[in-house]
Amino acid sequence: MAKEHGSLSINSQNIFPIIKKWMYSDHDIFYRELISNACDAITKLKKLSLIGEYEEPDDIEYKVKVEISSKDKTIKIIDNGLGMTSEEVNEYINQIAFSGAEAFLEQYKDKTNDDQIIGHFGLGFYSAFMVANKVTIDTLSYKKDATAVHWECDGGTDYDMSDSDKTSVGTEITLYLNDDSYEFCNEYKAREVLEKYCSFMPVEIFMENVDEEPKTVDIPEEELQEKDVVVKRFTKDAVTEEVEEDGEKKTVEKEPAKKMVTINKRPEALNDIHPLWTKHPNECKKEDYIEFYHRVFKDYKEPLFWIHLNMDYPFNLKGILYFPKINMEYESAEGTIKLYNNQVFVADNIKEVIPEFLLLLKGVIDCPDLPLNVSRSALQNDGFVKKISDYITKKVADKLSGMCKTDRENYEKYWDDINPFIKYGCLKDEKFAEKMNDYIIFKNLDNKYLTLKEALEENKEKHENTIFYVTDMQEQSQYINMFKADNIDALILDNRIDQPFIQSLESKNEGLKFSRVDAAIDDSFKEEVNEDELKDISEKLTDTFKKALNNDKLNVNVTKLKDENISSMITLSEQDRRMQDMMKMYGMAGMDPSMFGANGQTLVLNANNKLVDYVAKNPEGENTKLFCEQIYDLALLAHAPLSAEAMTAFISRSNKIMELLAK
Repeated sequence: MAKEHGSLSINSQNIFPIIKKWMYSDHDIFYRELISNACDAITKLKKLSLIGEYEEPDDIEYKVKVEISSKDKTIKIIDNGLGMTSEEVNEYINQIAFSGAEAFLEQYKDKTNDDQIIGHFGLGFYSAFMVANKVTIDTLSYKKDATAVHWECDGGTDYDMSDSDKTSVGTEITLYLNDDSYEFCNEYKAREVLEKYCSFMPVEIFMENVDEEPKTVDIPEEELQEKDVVVKRFTKDAVTEEVEEDGEKKTVEKEPAKKMVTINKRPEALNDIHPLWTKHPNECKKEDYIEFYHRVFKDYKEPLFWIHLNMDYPFNLKGILYFPKINMEYESAEGTIKLYNNQVFVADNIKEVIPEFLLLLKGVIDCPDLPLNVSRSALQNDGFVKKISDYITKKVADKLSGMCKTDRENYEKYWDDINPFIKYGCLKDEKFAEKMNDYIIFKNLDNKYLTLKEALEENKEKHENTIFYVTDMQEQSQYINMFKADNIDALILDNRIDQPFIQSLESKNEGLKFSRVDAAIDDSFKEEVNEDELKDISEKLTDTFKKALNNDKLNVNVTKLKDENISSMITLSEQDRRMQDMMKMYGMAGMDPSMFGANGQTLVLNANNKLVDYVAKNPEGENTKLFCEQIYDLALLAHAPLSAEAMTAFISRSNKIMELLAK
């Protein structure tokens, strides 16, 4: 062909992507774009072979090769796909934003649909100019009597096109890197980027550092492997030594001669062209899922279980979602959901496709039908994407509910680890909450798991529609013992997410009420008393304690508990405590709770206790103040840890009381 010089024809509707420096947010993405184009070219050629429009050589080995040279500051992407004619270079390269993949699919849509074509927009090639001052293409079409084409462009709108000396079918793209992008021809950086974007592309990818001298290794013949390429064979002489036996010197063989081979290690593909999610679940073993999890997420703890998504209608979606151990106590309780399009990595944790609560999991999702924008790094937020998101939510809910119904033992075994995720999902997704409503379980004081309905039944005789709960088994042990002694059950809700979750349950279930065990002293713990007599004692004790503790705002409640050994307790109403928890959450811990209607703690005094009775009868006694302070601190200790200052005073006072007893 005659040498040609021209200007690139820019489609005005897509002029923005030609702003080379800003077409993609991450400059390393050029590797993905060029290699996915190379994979497309091979996929197209294989299709043409299947339908009889191309006769492929018997010994052909389809692959993409990446050659890097730190010395020359170049990167080459080489494929043996269908190549291009000069007319096709004009159409697909010189006319920016024309999609070759779309044109190919349109032409052959009725003939074959075995494999998907990766490209969508015809823009990926120009990502090369984000890192290169100059780009060349050498390409030879598979078509009979085609002439090889050479194309080059220095990043402006001018290009040069002429005949090429390329003799093999396929395309070779060479990037001459700019000063800011030399890192991409470094072997370690290149491997890192290729692993990030290309680990599961559907054509084998090989990388070669052309600056390195080829290495050969000598090994024993019996250690030869199929993948090794034999350069030459030889025999290694036996190792001998001189020894003396019966006064005579003899030569003995210390090591026998070995048949040796010199080999070149055959390069191994950087990618897995048949990732686990592309297989049918029946083909996969437990070990396969665990090995894949370790390899992809670099997490060497075993996942609890997983869901294999495999859907062909009404849209194509495959993937695997893993349930790791989740600890919601940490701010960074976030997993990684990797999104792929035809085995090409798109991005992590795209919220338009993956429901927010599922981002706590780890997994891969591959959906070729996703409507990607030009950069493939975000999604058009349309109804189709919403359907995909809803489907994923449904499959997760189906897996969990099915496990609860058919494998309750394992469901309970996993519950402590997965319940924060499920509760978070119920708070974030109404449809998920509806599906999981009957499969939320709670652990009670006997470590037995109950549904909400079963938990209500446990206390139905004494407390209809009220569920008691514990947030700290150690701090609330005194209250727990009282509940157990009276055969009243309580649930263990010791995770941060439990507070908003129970409020959500209360709003959805009319009349349902959750109350922490230290919110009030239940009537079943008290004796029947003469109200007039108790009123007189109450007034005396209230005045005495307010004076001894120097606190006029102290709330005091005097009652008679069945357990005489308990002198005092602290209660805080459920509403007030929730208000205080909310204030802490929003950084208002130092503000006065009464400003928001919270009345603070109540000191409950047991008139049946001998020490309390002593204070009531001796309000002006020599040691009354000492006893009041100790009784109050004992109540605080049973409710929550003392402050450093209060603990110091408590220890000093305890020593003083023991000295009095010793005298």
